[in-house]
Amino acid sequence: MKVAIIHYWLVHMRGGEKVLESLCRLFPDADIFTHAYDPRGVSETIRRHRIRTTAISRLPAPKRLYRAYLPLMPFALESLDLSDYDLVISSEAGPAKGVITRPDALHLCYCHSPMRYIWDQYHAYKAGTGLAGRLAMSLFSPALRQWDVTSAARVDRFVANSVHVGKRIEKYWRRDAEILHPPVALEAFSPAPLSAREDFYLWAGELTGYKRPDLAIEAFNRLGRRLVVIGGPEKARKALAARARDNIVFLGRVPFATLRDHMARATALVFPGEEDFGLVPVEAMASGRPVIAYGRGGATETVRHGETGWLFDDQSIEGLIAAVAAFERSGLTDADPRTIAAYTSRFSERAFITGLCAILARHGIAPPAANRLLEAAR
Repeated sequence: MKVAIIHYWLVHMRGGEKVLESLCRLFPDADIFTHAYDPRGVSETIRRHRIRTTAISRLPAPKRLYRAYLPLMPFALESLDLSDYDLVISSEAGPAKGVITRPDALHLCYCHSPMRYIWDQYHAYKAGTGLAGRLAMSLFSPALRQWDVTSAARVDRFVANSVHVGKRIEKYWRRDAEILHPPVALEAFSPAPLSAREDFYLWAGELTGYKRPDLAIEAFNRLGRRLVVIGGPEKARKALAARARDNIVFLGRVPFATLRDHMARATALVFPGEEDFGLVPVEAMASGRPVIAYGRGGATETVRHGETGWLFDDQSIEGLIAAVAAFERSGLTDADPRTIAAYTSRFSERAFITGLCAILARHGIAPPAANRLLEAAR
């Protein structure tokens, strides 16, 4: 059986690329197709595979300007010849699912998110770009939406990374999806004794608008509590730091060991944005620390209110301030780190591989590396 994995672009390691690593381990002989590829930005697990690029990679500066070529990506995907492949797995958050496969091939799409910038986050992304970007989005988005819906009909089976994403698949593409949470590298995190907890809150992730780091900054400006912010890019870090008081510390992008250490020692992780799934809250809980999260999106599926964290409904400065106060009154600051960490086992790579193999088994497909991976993950 020949397997092809379609991934939108490979220029850095984020949540989607972590899922791709698991797919690579499950199908060690699979070929990977992508629009833009920077070997320096991805892991050795991914680099070991044969990686082929679409026509987008032959345009100027594809590793840097790949997002600008979004309107051309449907044509690039449809130009790929996948007639040799029996199983095609598309990893969808940008354009990936629109490939044309053999009639007898199985096309399974693991969807991290329908493209936010043409659907539910369209107006937010448009407002956050310049004049040329707004004009381009107005011109190209209608046709891209039509293609996105049309290409959804080519997929045999959708698998969504959360109930939240499954609902958006049904809303925008009118397709059903099974739910399979993505794998989280739980083994990379470990809880510290409660005595190691320190008096600071943590915000961690990419400093982008929809993750709402601005909300955390303004709330903690008023609270006066200590907040540590980890993440980049540098331009966004400087802009936010200019608005912050002395109780807020910005560390920028840090080595993984520094992130892991802060997660294990923080009073709690603050997570005020709406995510499709959200790896960071699971990582914080795997480190034994509770999460204060906005109660929409993936956090409602990963954070157990009153047990592993605190969910709040009002996504405002006042709402976050009230949530911190309610969290502190709840006694969760003294929750057993081992109990919180144990809860995250449902998001392990073993759980992901088991679930994906069960889905593939309904189509008579048994990945050759599945048993070895499951045994190693015990």
